[in-house]
Amino acid sequence: MSERKATLKVDGLDETIELPIYSGTIGPDVIDVGGLTAKGMFTYDPGFVSTAACDSQITYIDGAEGVLLHRGYPIDQLAEHSDYLETCYLLLYGELPSKAQKDNFVSTVKRHTMVHEQIRTFFNGFRRDAHPMAVMCGVVGALSAFYHDSLDISDEHHREVAAFRLIAKMPTLAAMSYKFSIGQPFMYPDNNMSYSENFLHMMFGNPCEPSNISPVLAKAMDRIFLLHADHEQNASTSTVRMAGSSGANPFACMAAGIAALWGPSHGGANEAVLEMLEEIGDVSRIDEFVARAKDKDDPFRLMGFGHRVYKNFDPRAKVMKEAADEVLAELGIDNDPLLAIATRLEQIALEDSYFIEKKLYPNVDFYSGIILKAIGIPTSMFTVIFAVGRTVGWIAHWHEMISGSYRIARPRQLYTGHAQRDFVPLDKRG
Repeated sequence: MSERKATLKVDGLDETIELPIYSGTIGPDVIDVGGLTAKGMFTYDPGFVSTAACDSQITYIDGAEGVLLHRGYPIDQLAEHSDYLETCYLLLYGELPSKAQKDNFVSTVKRHTMVHEQIRTFFNGFRRDAHPMAVMCGVVGALSAFYHDSLDISDEHHREVAAFRLIAKMPTLAAMSYKFSIGQPFMYPDNNMSYSENFLHMMFGNPCEPSNISPVLAKAMDRIFLLHADHEQNASTSTVRMAGSSGANPFACMAAGIAALWGPSHGGANEAVLEMLEEIGDVSRIDEFVARAKDKDDPFRLMGFGHRVYKNFDPRAKVMKEAADEVLAELGIDNDPLLAIATRLEQIALEDSYFIEKKLYPNVDFYSGIILKAIGIPTSMFTVIFAVGRTVGWIAHWHEMISGSYRIARPRQLYTGHAQRDFVPLDKRG
């Protein structure tokens, strides 16, 4: 129990209200305002920017210092020494696996990569030009209709099986969404490949010839998944927790997370980067658009620069930049106009005093958009890729919540509508 207290003096209230103060392992202290309800009041915090809705042991972010830790491990160390599936194990179980544990984990994921064959026909209910995120919202939510044997959220084994299924099947469903949109046959997963190799195989392979996946592209894809694996209590993760607090099944909760991620202010940021590059159109117009970005009266914004949370630098961006450089070198791309614009914008952001002072550094979305464009993944699939990587973070937070004590989420509101008034019959209204 907390020994430290904060005191609140409210005009018109005789007594002073004492509120407990709690300290986490690292990070700011928090004031428990739960006791305010008994005093007939509660806090007002639009966007929950100053509110901790839960306690968690999974991910820690210090935006001022550019720190991102998964279970205490810095993201740059994980990106350099680990891989996506090992990071999945870490997020789910709290510790890095032994070799035997990792081998068993990877093997189990591979055994779940196929989807129920009837799901293939489920795709036929969508229009060919449907946005892949619309398809993912529907198909992932529909998994609960196919896997009844893992829907008891009170059963830890059921929760674990659901976790494996979601991590394993999300790349399969994502690739199916892409193949459906272009009229190509679905590719079955190849479990002789790594997680990222298998995804690229299902995305770009065809049944007529064997897939030949570049190790450099597979490594870059794995890093994209890893760097997007979790990011604390963001909009989509909070949505998953809120849906899960009602007792909803994990597949429904993941579909809710996908829906929240779809928003352009969240998962659509790297898609917005490519749209911005297309709007600029040519390297010769960069100075014009940079000038517009500096003009506070111009609505134009440079996408992929700066970050709402990170006020110094995005710790994921350095790793993603290295991956981008490796991919461009591997593919020998030196004449793509959009990538030429991106390269010049990156140079300006790192050298121009305006960008440096405003801390408008290239972020993870900027570099991931470049990588995905270079690999040949269409812009409409960018947020789907984000969802594949973020799936394990959603599951880890959902599992953490369900495993402990929790209450159904029920935010309050500051009501500003009409006070009570009497109903007026239709024939007496003016």
